[in-house]
Amino acid sequence: MEMMDNHSVNVDPDATKEPLKRGVDINYGIDDSPPWYLSIFMALQHYLTMIGAIVSIPFILTPALCMEDEDPSRGIIISTMIFVTGLVTYIQATWGCRLPIVQGGTISFLVPTLAILNLPQWKCPSKDVIAALDPEAKTELWEVRMRELSGAIAVSALFQVFIGYTGLVGKLLKIITPLTIVPTVSLVGLTLFSHASETASKHWGIAVGTIFLMTLFSQAMTDVNVPTLKYRKGHGLQIGWFPLFKLFPVLLTIVIMWSLCAILTATGVFPEGHPARTDVRIRVLQDASWFRVPYPGQFGIPTVTLAGVLGMLAGVLACTVESISYYPTVSQMCGAPPPPLHAINRGIGTEGLGTVLAGLWGSGNGTNTFGENVGAIGVTKVGSRRVIQWAALIMILQGVLNKFGAAFIL
Repeated sequence: MEMMDNHSVNVDPDATKEPLKRGVDINYGIDDSPPWYLSIFMALQHYLTMIGAIVSIPFILTPALCMEDEDPSRGIIISTMIFVTGLVTYIQATWGCRLPIVQGGTISFLVPTLAILNLPQWKCPSKDVIAALDPEAKTELWEVRMRELSGAIAVSALFQVFIGYTGLVGKLLKIITPLTIVPTVSLVGLTLFSHASETASKHWGIAVGTIFLMTLFSQAMTDVNVPTLKYRKGHGLQIGWFPLFKLFPVLLTIVIMWSLCAILTATGVFPEGHPARTDVRIRVLQDASWFRVPYPGQFGIPTVTLAGVLGMLAGVLACTVESISYYPTVSQMCGAPPPPLHAINRGIGTEGLGTVLAGLWGSGNGTNTFGENVGAIGVTKVGSRRVIQWAALIMILQGVLNKFGAAFIL
């Protein structure tokens, strides 16, 4: 009887191991490795999910840096931000918290950034004065401001590195309960409503069509398989069934709606300068260089002031609380157990390290867990760490091959 009891106890962990891994409807779990060709396309979904938010930050930031709209250096800042995003994402997914999350620029740093640039010593001269400057003076005008931001971001992020790698975050989790995390995540999401409605209002037809297709593919057509030809050695060509809508709802939606916009642009339905035209950002593609490797201090040695560091510290604290709330959410979406404290500590420390790198590289922003890509996991049911690593490599490649990235920005 004792042997039978011991045997039953030994079997229970094995019996419960699979439900822990697949407790939710998920196509690929954290430790799963899809075929490389599927991984690349699924990684492309994550890239396309975050690229719009990444590009929007420099477009808001550069006017405050006293940079003209036609300044080709805007493309350099965009490429730098995406390069750092890929670098930090790979570090986070591989050695940090090891969850399938994307680290990228955040609006949490934009508020203190704009506040710093609104100080009397950093206010921009009039447009006429800027236009009258020679190219070298124009470059120095915005680079001196970027150096101020870079130093403030890098130094303030050392606080996040400290509380993460020393384990203080784990101790704070005894105080930061779900009762405080849920309102924080909700408020962060609510702040995005105004940005979403502002963008959608530029053409409600395209916006509603995008929402409709995304909902249709990800919710109603997940069980619809598409016939495809495949080759098997010894058997020749065979017809297989591929879950296209289940794995690629985001990519399909973007391809269809972008193609529709391209047709309406070519036929002249959208007038010149309309936000829905596919050539509205063609200047970004024209100004982008073919090959350029971002490097630390590319805009000069960062400068550090106490006012700048204290201002950026507010963004660091906001990002820390936000990321702490995302880690258990992502684990639950992927059908995995909640992350242990040491994983959360590593994640916050690595996020701080990523913000330090973002400051040293001169991106003008920090890094934070991208809520858009967390939502993409819920839509696509793909929570593979390998897919995020592929997405990170795509971002790094884009940061070096600027024309490649500019094409996706269109």
